Amino acid sequence: MKISIVIPVFNSELTLEALVLDIRKELKDFSLEIILVNDCSIDSSREVCAKLSEAHSFISYITLRKNKGEHNAVICGLNFATGDYVVIMDDDFQNPPSEIIKLINTAENGDYDVVYSHYAKKEHSLWRNIASSFHDSVVTILLKKPKSLYLSSFKILNKELYNEVVKYKGPFPYLDGLILSVTSLIGTVLVEHKPRLVGKSNYNLEKLIRLYLNMMLNFSLKPIRFFTVIGIFTFLIGMVLMAFSLSDFLFAPNIFDSNVLLRRSTITLAGFNLMFCGLIGEYIGKLFRSFNGKTQYSIKTKNIKDFN
Repeated sequence: MKISIVIPVFNSELTLEALVLDIRKELKDFSLEIILVNDCSIDSSREVCAKLSEAHSFISYITLRKNKGEHNAVICGLNFATGDYVVIMDDDFQNPPSEIIKLINTAENGDYDVVYSHYAKKEHSLWRNIASSFHDSVVTILLKKPKSLYLSSFKILNKELYNEVVKYKGPFPYLDGLILSVTSLIGTVLVEHKPRLVGKSNYNLEKLIRLYLNMMLNFSLKPIRFFTVIGIFTFLIGMVLMAFSLSDFLFAPNIFDSNVLLRRSTITLAGFNLMFCGLIGEYIGKLFRSFNGKTQYSIKTKNIKDFN
């Protein structure tokens, strides 16, 4: 069995070599390829990737021209994977390479397309755990994710699934959204989660907000439909109120108040406008998702080994 490991690399010069060598030791019984995708690191990660690729036949590396986010880097790596299964993992050693075996066994024995890891305890900062819980709730609502499923970055996909995922050529990929749109054969396995050995998380508030906007605007029309529903509801309320005003005008002119009619007309028109904007948004959203011509990533240098 051939296993591909895709690792998005960002400022991990101090951990990268130990990580890939540990992976090689743990997966010595498998045919292995490791694809390092250097996402415009500002330290010497690029040089480390090149050095490792030159020294080891099972390591390929790619350097991107511009940092467009972790998901874009992962999609880039998936396009070059050739394994029967591909494992996606971070470069910070919080997921021990020894746990990869658990993912492989669960995926193979359970006949799953994808297996996500989950943790008894996450060794993240408080704000990251809060953001993670919020993210989980949002994805459950927008993408119909099973409530019990934790969307970990440490996961394994079979070849059929990742070949489907890379067919998406839009500029703003959200990997878990693509996975959930393709398959419901999803497994989970409990793994260990360790504290970071060095440095700190590369995710900040800006990147998390960008991730949420990407997820909402590119993989779900529910936000615009939410406001469309509000518009319809407001319009109907306005129509009922207008009917009461018309009834007062026809049958009780002595209590008819033109100011009340004006306010009710405003409510009705506001609801109609919001409903109409929602309808336009549906069309624009579908066109945007279909015809946006931006690239997912741009490769500056690469050293891809032939593992076939």
